[in-house]
Amino acid sequence: MSADYFGFSVMRSDHHQRSNNEVVLNNPADISVIVIYFLVVLAVGVWAMVRTNRSTVGGFFLAGRSMVWWPIGASLFASNIGSGHFVGIAGTAAAGGIAIGGFEWNALVVVVILAWLFVPIYIKAGVVTMPEYLKKRFGGQRIRVYLSVLSLFLYVFTKISADMFSGAIFINQALGLNIYLAVVLLLLITALYTVTGGLAAVIYTDTLQTIIMVVGSFILMGFAFNEVGGYDNFQVLYMQAMPNVTGNISEACYKPRADSFHIFRNAITGDLPWPGLVFGLTIQATWYWCTDQVIVQRCLSAKNLSHVKAGCILCGYLKLLPMFLMVFPGMISRILYPNEIACVDPAECLKFCDASVGCTNIAYPKLVVDLMPNGLRGLMLSVMLASLMSSLTSIFNSASTLFTMDIYTKMRRAASEKELMIAGRVFILGLIGVSIAWIPIVQSAQSGQLFDYIQSITSYLTPPIAAVFMLAIFCKRVNEAGAFYGLIIGLVIGLSRMTAEFAFGTGTCAQPSSCPTIICGVHYLYFSIILFCISCILILGISLATKPIDDKHLYRLCWSLRHRTEDRIDLEEDDWIDNQDSNSMDVEEPLEEPGMCKKALMCFCGLDTKKAPKLTEEEKAEMQRNLTDTTERPLWRNITNANALILLCVCVFLHGFYG
Repeated sequence: MSADYFGFSVMRSDHHQRSNNEVVLNNPADISVIVIYFLVVLAVGVWAMVRTNRSTVGGFFLAGRSMVWWPIGASLFASNIGSGHFVGIAGTAAAGGIAIGGFEWNALVVVVILAWLFVPIYIKAGVVTMPEYLKKRFGGQRIRVYLSVLSLFLYVFTKISADMFSGAIFINQALGLNIYLAVVLLLLITALYTVTGGLAAVIYTDTLQTIIMVVGSFILMGFAFNEVGGYDNFQVLYMQAMPNVTGNISEACYKPRADSFHIFRNAITGDLPWPGLVFGLTIQATWYWCTDQVIVQRCLSAKNLSHVKAGCILCGYLKLLPMFLMVFPGMISRILYPNEIACVDPAECLKFCDASVGCTNIAYPKLVVDLMPNGLRGLMLSVMLASLMSSLTSIFNSASTLFTMDIYTKMRRAASEKELMIAGRVFILGLIGVSIAWIPIVQSAQSGQLFDYIQSITSYLTPPIAAVFMLAIFCKRVNEAGAFYGLIIGLVIGLSRMTAEFAFGTGTCAQPSSCPTIICGVHYLYFSIILFCISCILILGISLATKPIDDKHLYRLCWSLRHRTEDRIDLEEDDWIDNQDSNSMDVEEPLEEPGMCKKALMCFCGLDTKKAPKLTEEEKAEMQRNLTDTTERPLWRNITNANALILLCVCVFLHGFYG
């Protein structure tokens, strides 16, 4: 039975089987919603381009440090919640229950650590990138270059390729397009306004897309719970959701886990053991939220420290939602489509999703295309595109920042600002090509569970980085030798585990991997704890055995020296020297007026052809003081502190309730 209201068809789904090439977005309502969405996003992006200064490093990469708390909080959430979350979290939830929601709620604690402990040091240090902070803290070039290169590799392995793959799954389910064609179409749109708009355009469009994501996801959640008859019925039906075709495969591979509705699971036999979820995950979250360029760059764009704290609190409250908007709908998808989502027979899985290792990744997309009525289905695809684009644009902008400020300036010390802007934009294109080539690995890793793949790679490569940043800020005795060798040895250990896992394959429940238990038998969250502890011991041991750094080089770079007002003597000069005024003593010659086409192109890319007014030394000093100021008004400091305590109490309650 169906009825049409203003072109929106309201239909009850009968969960019919669709062929992989069936096009479901072929009605005027869906197409109209998607077109309107893109027009609105384009309008917001153009408005941000016109409103902000994109022709300087500070304007393009830090939005002129003029952002207020609500777009910062929304952008933090949107940058974190990509389509990889909708696909990956819902898929892992369909396979194993609600424990994956603990990954999201862990962030409630870590965003408070970010705003109250890490960001004040970054602001006082006056840095644009995280490798730049390590260079100021330790001196030398090797740590900065190492971290920049590793961060770019991590972007390819865990973020860009995973988000592109998950976004392509949605396009494939909705339009029947080839996954690689879908990826190319998405990237063309995404790269366009990243290249042109800078961080301000990214943050403002993130804010819009956060609203669309939350509203659209709530609507789908309502439809999903309505299908299964409410929460109580949902708990009963999930435990009965098993595929019809199982072959000779063990029941443990397709029967829902007995602990499906518990976050904290057995420390030895659990698929996500509770010590790993509490401690191992916190290590990864510290790397991601407190030291990763994508996240910290948004905080550094804030007007002042109070806006940073308020933005992080808003992000924390938004991070409460994924359990209800992604985890529960993913589990409901298994109830409604057990043969497809819970398939274990490789031949059956290939038929449903073109992957023999499992089809849990299509749990959320299938719910959208089969359950939602016309019009709302178009809105939900817009939500997926929003989450994909907001995540990718954030990564592209931050990756170009890392490359430009930490690598390109070493090769071209006297590069002009215009040259840096062009280099950063061109680098994005190369990054995209490498990411596309990595997609087949993403598709088959970790039994086809995308979120487990992302978290396992993070566990193998990031604990040494988290250890270095934590010790750099909170232990002034740590020096360059300890940090560098701790990073290198930690990387070798992590790569050994990662290489073995890819060489032997992660396997499936039906066909376990042949990787030796001593190498691959340790859960990746436990491996994260072990690697972090080894890295800390190495860093501290080598630092204590070598010469310390004098305090005069560490003013405002360590927690214990954060209030020192003396001039800091940098261990090394900056790589990049702004040579915009190098010819200011020469007689000025009349500049040739650029043609109309060149003017339009320069305006589009935010590359101003006119020289900015030259600042006096006093004006430069005042600007620097403003950029490194962490003072707060007592009223707003008390308000943010109170909200942080409320957020932490909510976090403890939810873990206890669902534990």
